[in-house]
Amino acid sequence: MTETPNTVDEQAAVATIDLDRAVLVLEDGTRYEGRAYGARGRTLGEAVFATGMTGYQETLTDPSYAGQIVLMTAPHIGNTGMNDDDMESARIWVAGFVVRDPSRVVSNFRSQRSLDDDLAAAGIVGISGIDTRAVTRRIRSSGAMRSGVFSGEDAFLSPGEQLDLVREGEQMAGRNLSGAVSTAEPYTLPATAERVGSVAVLDLGVKTSTLGYLADRGFDVHVLPQTVTAEDVLALEPDALFFSNGPGDPSASDRHVELLRSALRAGVPYFGICFGNQLLGRALGFDTYKLPFGHRGINQPVLDRATGRVEITAHNHGFAVAAPTDAISESSVGFGRVEVSHVGLNDDVVEGLNCLDIPAFSVQYHPESAAGPHDANYLFDRFRDMVIAAKQNDRTQEAGE
Repeated sequence: MTETPNTVDEQAAVATIDLDRAVLVLEDGTRYEGRAYGARGRTLGEAVFATGMTGYQETLTDPSYAGQIVLMTAPHIGNTGMNDDDMESARIWVAGFVVRDPSRVVSNFRSQRSLDDDLAAAGIVGISGIDTRAVTRRIRSSGAMRSGVFSGEDAFLSPGEQLDLVREGEQMAGRNLSGAVSTAEPYTLPATAERVGSVAVLDLGVKTSTLGYLADRGFDVHVLPQTVTAEDVLALEPDALFFSNGPGDPSASDRHVELLRSALRAGVPYFGICFGNQLLGRALGFDTYKLPFGHRGINQPVLDRATGRVEITAHNHGFAVAAPTDAISESSVGFGRVEVSHVGLNDDVVEGLNCLDIPAFSVQYHPESAAGPHDANYLFDRFRDMVIAAKQNDRTQEAGE
């Protein structure tokens, strides 16, 4: 028999415990009860899981996670706290955060704040103390789905009310989120190595590390809002074009596809990562499709088909390009021959495209390694070399004329 609290202190203690209650609700009606973590309230988004053992700060501040409630499969999160140096953007972008065992103590000399404090300050509603392995298995078997985290007063909504709110949320398929994450104004970062030229970066959710690596390869980096037109880009006379990572469905970005086609027809060398890979695929005439639960983490094996080397890479994508992996194909819109350059070894998903008749290539994963391994960092060198070769070819043609 449960005793009723008699004193004011006892009643306050019960109220505090109740306010710490939280629940994760999935679209299929599955519920996981735990403890509030970060801000209190409600949040809705697509439930996905990330398999990285480290790098939670880079994950949280990656704009590609906008609109998603991210579950960390590693059991202990928050051990190293948060700092200003590892931010991949100016803010936390995840819609919600799910962990099993948040660290009670921050133990790192670089830490400036606790993860819990940053989540609360940013208004990110999270949940802890649930069986994250069980949730991961549910997502793997049923696919990424709409979900919600409810804490504080919202934890006491009826299960039916909570489920209705979840099912009223937006689907990720067909959703365009570029406008929510892109820079509002253009800005430029100067080259930090011997200058190669300039690169126009379409910011679809770009990460800070990516811009740094481009500058380190000798590029003046012109970061542009996602609202720019092809005319705006070509007016800059860039030596190259780069499309960044970003959230949302590539099939909802027709305008960016047309911008890319215009640049490719103008002979501008191109490199794209993640969302930029999907948009190159669409620009070449391929379709894209939604993966059942996507790839998210820093331990994904990818085969570089040119070298036979297996790279361990960082991923964050829920969509992929539908291109033939068994043979070189022809672009249906006139850009020549295309090969699938990289393949994911877990499920044979297209992880890279290489154009054989125009200077353009892309990869689905994140070579900026923030967070993650550095196996694919050489791709920034490959981009630099491609741009140098293209400029030399232009000079040779001009001399011939």
